[in-house]
Amino acid sequence: MARYTGPACRLCRRVGEKLFLKGERCYTPKCAVDRRRTLPGDRSMRRRRISDHGIKLREKQKARYMYGIMETQFRKYMDKAFKQAESTGQNLIRQLETRLDNVAYRLGFADSRRQARQIVLHGHLTVGDRKTDIPSYSVRPGDVIEWKESRKDNEYAKLMSADLPKRPVPAWLELDVQNLKATVRRLPSDEELDTTIDTRLIVEYYSR
Repeated sequence: MARYTGPACRLCRRVGEKLFLKGERCYTPKCAVDRRRTLPGDRSMRRRRISDHGIKLREKQKARYMYGIMETQFRKYMDKAFKQAESTGQNLIRQLETRLDNVAYRLGFADSRRQARQIVLHGHLTVGDRKTDIPSYSVRPGDVIEWKESRKDNEYAKLMSADLPKRPVPAWLELDVQNLKATVRRLPSDEELDTTIDTRLIVEYYSR
Protein backbone atom coordinates (compact mmCIF):
# COMPACT_ATOMS: atom_id res chain seq x y z
CA MET A 1 0.00 0.00 0.00
CA ALA A 2 1.30 3.47 -0.86
CA ARG A 3 2.36 5.78 1.93
CA TYR A 4 4.20 9.08 2.35
CA THR A 5 7.92 8.55 3.02
CA GLY A 6 9.15 12.16 2.84
CA PRO A 7 10.08 14.54 5.69
CA ALA A 8 7.32 14.64 8.32
CA CYS A 9 8.13 18.20 9.36
CA ARG A 10 7.52 19.41 5.82
CA LEU A 11 3.87 18.39 6.16
CA CYS A 12 3.48 20.48 9.30
CA ARG A 13 5.01 23.49 7.56
CA ARG A 14 2.71 22.94 4.59
CA VAL A 15 -0.44 23.39 6.70
CA GLY A 16 1.17 26.03 8.90
CA GLU A 17 0.75 24.33 12.28
CA LYS A 18 2.07 21.51 14.42
CA LEU A 19 0.60 18.10 13.65
CA PHE A 20 2.89 16.33 16.16
CA LEU A 21 4.18 13.86 13.60
CA LYS A 22 7.61 13.57 15.24
CA GLY A 23 6.54 12.83 18.79
CA GLU A 24 8.60 14.45 21.54
CA ARG A 25 10.64 16.51 19.05
CA CYS A 26 7.54 18.62 18.35
CA TYR A 27 7.62 19.90 21.94
CA THR A 28 11.24 21.06 21.72
CA PRO A 29 12.91 24.10 20.09
CA LYS A 30 14.02 21.76 17.28
CA CYS A 31 10.47 21.69 15.90
CA ALA A 32 10.58 22.79 12.25
CA VAL A 33 7.36 24.82 12.57
CA ASP A 34 8.97 26.95 15.30
CA ARG A 35 12.29 27.26 13.50
CA ARG A 36 10.97 27.93 9.97
CA ARG A 37 7.70 29.77 9.73
CA THR A 38 7.75 29.92 5.92
CA LEU A 39 5.90 27.46 3.71
CA PRO A 40 8.03 24.83 1.93
CA GLY A 41 8.72 25.18 -1.78
CA ASP A 42 9.97 27.84 -4.16
CA ARG A 43 10.18 31.15 -2.29
CA SER A 44 10.38 33.12 -5.52
CA MET A 45 6.71 32.39 -6.14
CA ARG A 46 4.45 35.23 -5.01
CA ARG A 47 2.25 34.06 -2.13
CA ARG A 48 -1.36 34.84 -2.89
CA ARG A 49 -4.33 34.95 -0.58
CA ILE A 50 -5.68 31.45 -0.16
CA SER A 51 -9.09 30.85 -1.73
CA ASP A 52 -12.11 29.27 -0.02
CA HIS A 53 -11.41 26.07 -1.91
CA GLY A 54 -7.81 26.21 -0.77
CA ILE A 55 -8.88 26.56 2.87
CA LYS A 56 -11.07 23.45 2.59
CA LEU A 57 -8.33 21.55 0.79
CA ARG A 58 -5.77 22.45 3.45
CA GLU A 59 -8.07 21.22 6.24
CA LYS A 60 -8.60 17.94 4.42
CA GLN A 61 -4.85 17.54 3.92
CA LYS A 62 -4.28 18.37 7.58
CA ALA A 63 -6.52 15.47 8.65
CA ARG A 64 -4.79 13.15 6.18
CA TYR A 65 -1.33 14.09 7.40
CA MET A 66 -2.26 13.75 11.07
CA TYR A 67 -3.52 10.20 10.69
CA GLY A 68 -1.03 9.17 7.99
CA ILE A 69 -3.59 8.26 5.34
CA MET A 70 -3.32 8.48 1.56
CA GLU A 71 -6.02 10.14 -0.54
CA THR A 72 -7.74 6.97 -1.84
CA GLN A 73 -8.18 5.53 1.64
CA PHE A 74 -9.31 8.86 3.05
CA ARG A 75 -11.95 9.10 0.32
CA LYS A 76 -13.26 5.64 1.34
CA TYR A 77 -13.60 6.82 4.94
CA MET A 78 -15.43 9.87 3.67
CA ASP A 79 -17.84 7.83 1.51
CA LYS A 80 -18.66 5.62 4.47
CA ALA A 81 -19.21 8.66 6.70
CA PHE A 82 -21.71 10.11 4.20
CA LYS A 83 -23.75 6.90 4.30
CA GLN A 84 -23.97 6.76 8.10
CA ALA A 85 -26.56 8.51 10.20
CA GLU A 86 -25.88 11.62 12.33
CA SER A 87 -23.03 14.04 11.66
CA THR A 88 -20.83 13.18 8.66
CA GLY A 89 -17.82 15.00 10.11
CA GLN A 90 -18.07 13.23 13.47
CA ASN A 91 -18.48 9.88 11.72
CA LEU A 92 -15.28 10.55 9.78
CA ILE A 93 -13.19 11.40 12.85
CA ARG A 94 -14.64 8.44 14.76
CA GLN A 95 -13.45 6.10 11.99
CA LEU A 96 -9.97 7.64 12.10
CA GLU A 97 -9.79 7.50 15.89
CA THR A 98 -10.65 3.80 16.00
CA ARG A 99 -7.86 2.76 13.64
CA LEU A 100 -5.49 0.38 15.41
CA ASP A 101 -2.42 2.55 14.82
CA ASN A 102 -4.19 5.57 16.31
CA VAL A 103 -5.38 3.53 19.30
CA ALA A 104 -1.78 2.41 19.92
CA TYR A 105 -0.75 6.07 19.86
CA ARG A 106 -3.57 7.12 22.21
CA LEU A 107 -2.53 4.40 24.67
CA GLY A 108 1.02 5.73 24.74
CA PHE A 109 2.59 2.69 23.07
CA ALA A 110 4.26 5.13 20.63
CA ASP A 111 5.37 8.77 20.55
CA SER A 112 3.64 9.47 17.24
CA ARG A 113 1.12 7.89 14.91
CA ARG A 114 3.88 7.15 12.42
CA GLN A 115 5.76 5.20 15.08
CA ALA A 116 2.52 3.48 16.11
CA ARG A 117 1.98 2.40 12.51
CA GLN A 118 5.43 0.81 12.49
CA ILE A 119 4.70 -1.03 15.75
CA VAL A 120 1.53 -2.50 14.26
CA LEU A 121 3.20 -3.43 10.96
CA HIS A 122 5.97 -5.27 12.83
CA GLY A 123 3.37 -7.43 14.59
CA HIS A 124 4.00 -6.25 18.14
CA LEU A 125 0.30 -6.05 19.00
CA THR A 126 -2.52 -8.55 19.22
CA VAL A 127 -6.25 -7.92 19.11
CA GLY A 128 -8.30 -10.60 20.83
CA ASP A 129 -5.24 -12.89 21.16
CA ARG A 130 -4.60 -12.72 17.41
CA LYS A 131 -1.62 -10.92 15.89
CA THR A 132 -2.91 -7.98 13.87
CA ASP A 133 -0.43 -6.17 11.62
CA ILE A 134 -2.93 -3.99 9.74
CA PRO A 135 -2.70 -0.32 10.87
CA SER A 136 -6.15 0.49 9.46
CA TYR A 137 -7.85 -2.28 11.44
CA SER A 138 -10.94 -0.76 13.06
CA VAL A 139 -11.28 -1.66 16.74
CA ARG A 140 -14.69 -2.36 18.25
CA PRO A 141 -16.14 -2.22 21.78
CA GLY A 142 -14.87 -5.18 23.76
CA ASP A 143 -11.66 -5.63 21.77
CA VAL A 144 -8.57 -6.33 23.88
CA ILE A 145 -5.35 -4.84 22.49
CA GLU A 146 -2.24 -6.33 24.01
CA TRP A 147 1.50 -6.19 23.49
CA LYS A 148 2.49 -9.58 22.10
CA GLU A 149 3.81 -11.82 24.89
CA SER A 150 7.00 -12.73 23.02
CA ARG A 151 7.78 -9.04 22.44
CA LYS A 152 7.32 -7.77 26.01
CA ASP A 153 10.95 -8.42 26.89
CA ASN A 154 12.51 -6.42 24.08
CA GLU A 155 14.31 -3.18 24.88
CA TYR A 156 11.70 -0.86 23.39
CA ALA A 157 8.83 -2.50 25.29
CA LYS A 158 10.69 -2.17 28.59
CA LEU A 159 11.51 1.51 28.02
CA MET A 160 8.00 2.27 26.82
CA SER A 161 6.24 0.51 29.72
CA ALA A 162 8.39 2.34 32.28
CA ASP A 163 7.06 5.66 30.96
CA LEU A 164 3.35 4.78 30.72
CA PRO A 165 1.02 6.55 30.61
CA LYS A 166 2.81 9.15 28.48
CA ARG A 167 -0.36 11.16 27.96
CA PRO A 168 -3.94 11.06 29.25
CA VAL A 169 -5.70 7.94 27.99
CA PRO A 170 -9.15 8.64 26.47
CA ALA A 171 -12.10 7.51 28.58
CA TRP A 172 -13.27 5.13 25.86
CA LEU A 173 -10.08 3.12 26.34
CA GLU A 174 -8.95 1.30 29.50
CA LEU A 175 -5.21 0.73 29.91
CA ASP A 176 -3.60 -1.97 32.06
CA VAL A 177 -0.04 -0.67 32.41
CA GLN A 178 1.32 -3.73 34.23
CA ASN A 179 0.27 -6.17 31.51
CA LEU A 180 0.64 -3.77 28.55
CA LYS A 181 -2.96 -4.45 27.69
CA ALA A 182 -5.95 -2.25 26.90
CA THR A 183 -9.67 -2.73 26.40
CA VAL A 184 -11.94 -0.77 24.10
CA ARG A 185 -14.77 0.13 26.45
CA ARG A 186 -16.92 1.80 23.82
CA LEU A 187 -16.70 3.98 20.73
CA PRO A 188 -15.58 7.56 21.36
CA SER A 189 -18.41 10.03 21.93
CA ASP A 190 -18.70 13.29 19.99
CA GLU A 191 -17.19 15.20 22.92
CA GLU A 192 -14.11 12.96 22.93
CA LEU A 193 -13.24 13.35 19.25
CA ASP A 194 -10.35 15.49 18.01
CA THR A 195 -11.51 19.11 17.88
CA THR A 196 -8.40 20.51 16.16
CA ILE A 197 -9.84 19.47 12.77
CA ASP A 198 -12.66 21.50 11.27
CA THR A 199 -14.71 18.64 9.80
CA ARG A 200 -17.24 21.10 8.37
CA LEU A 201 -14.66 22.27 5.84
CA ILE A 202 -13.78 18.69 4.90
CA VAL A 203 -17.44 17.77 4.34
CA GLU A 204 -17.90 20.89 2.19
CA TYR A 205 -14.80 19.97 0.17
CA TYR A 206 -16.17 16.55 -0.72
CA SER A 207 -19.70 17.82 -1.23
CA ARG A 208 -18.79 20.15 -4.08
